[in-house]
Amino acid sequence: MELRDIEIFLTLAEELHFGRTAERLHVSQARVSQAIGKQERRLGVVLFDRTSRRVALTPVGRRLREDLQQALDLLHAGLARAQAAGPGAGRTLRLGVFGHAGHELRPLVEAFRARHPGSDIQFGEINGTDAFTTLRTGTYDANVLWLPVAEPDLTVGPTVFTAGRVLAVAADHRLARRGTASLEDLGDNHVADLGPEAPEYWIASMAPTRTPLGRRIPRGPAARTFHEILSLVAAGQCVHPLGEIAARYNKPPGIVFLPLRDAPTLEWALTWRTSADSPAIRALAQTAADLGPISL
Repeated sequence: MELRDIEIFLTLAEELHFGRTAERLHVSQARVSQAIGKQERRLGVVLFDRTSRRVALTPVGRRLREDLQQALDLLHAGLARAQAAGPGAGRTLRLGVFGHAGHELRPLVEAFRARHPGSDIQFGEINGTDAFTTLRTGTYDANVLWLPVAEPDLTVGPTVFTAGRVLAVAADHRLARRGTASLEDLGDNHVADLGPEAPEYWIASMAPTRTPLGRRIPRGPAARTFHEILSLVAAGQCVHPLGEIAARYNKPPGIVFLPLRDAPTLEWALTWRTSADSPAIRALAQTAADLGPISL
């Protein structure tokens, strides 16, 4: 007996009505009658007593229902155990994120845990100067990085969330009174210098070197962490572009976050060291791809 025919039999045994069974399984009533008739001919017994007014299981039908239901329950349990033992099972992945981004990734974490019981995700913090280093040294299994990432030894997986951008300025900065900022405004200010550890193209995709009109954007003083950037901004020594999530979870005194109205939306993607690829990482990436990007 094929699995679909078992499903039809068990549903009819519950509904005791050909029409409702067909509707519930999204098949035609003729398909239900055909499946039941085929099994009765194959087994050489009558499974249902049918009249114009009622449908009832025969004694043989009742016993078959019990046996098939038990077999189907065992099948589903076996499939669940196989899934639980699949990629990522029992593994805790170390995922590097910026600041509070892990909080926004709760839907991904919950979906991953549901698909792979016993697996988990542990978040660790990264910053603009060590985001690639922590992957290459194995500190984290994967990082959530803004795009583009074009490194020959790193694999870029699915986008996990998208967000706008803001410009961090001192509360008494002239831009603070305007309420918004543009990328062209960066030409009149310094942005923080994050140093040589991260690729220049990647840093420039967040804090560009030139304005849309081609003016050079001065860099300096130096900062190596997010909080160092904020300290310099609060002191009036620079302004700095950041992901919108920074404004959502940080309200430092003396700093205002202005929407960068002409900056393109940021995309943040799972990224990992290609040589460290594993079933667990691929399972997380597949979960993220199925879930789709979270819009912040």
